[in-house]
Amino acid sequence: MSRTIEVDFFPQDSEAIENKPRILIVDNNHDLTRSAKLALEKTGRYFVFEENDANKAHETAQNLKPDLILLDVAMPETDGGEVAARIQSDPALHRTPIVFLTALVTKDKTRSGLNIQGLPFLAKPISFSDLIEGIEENLPARTAS
Repeated sequence: MSRTIEVDFFPQDSEAIENKPRILIVDNNHDLTRSAKLALEKTGRYFVFEENDANKAHETAQNLKPDLILLDVAMPETDGGEVAARIQSDPALHRTPIVFLTALVTKDKTRSGLNIQGLPFLAKPISFSDLIEGIEENLPARTAS
């Protein structure tokens, strides 16, 4: 089996990173988080972090202070609803928007205005354009420094 590994040996300019919205993707599917990270960062509009262990998601969010969290609903051991509850009960993170990712509902349901635990969701599998649209709809407005 052949795998392609992308490595960036040149660290990104820290000022450029600070000016981009930070997106945290939490999903136990490493291939999904990796491909989403690469595609989103290739746009030049986002700085993306991955977390594949739901039990570490809250701690990762505390360290990162993301502008938006994309959170899988169905994960082993700890589901997305429990992770979302931890994040929402954290005073430092409670205003961080969370968008659920789920294969448990259809795309038609996402357009119906329904929510999961009061939070918006995106249906998987998801197209890149739908992912960008979901991020942009839920990303808080940033003030210029």
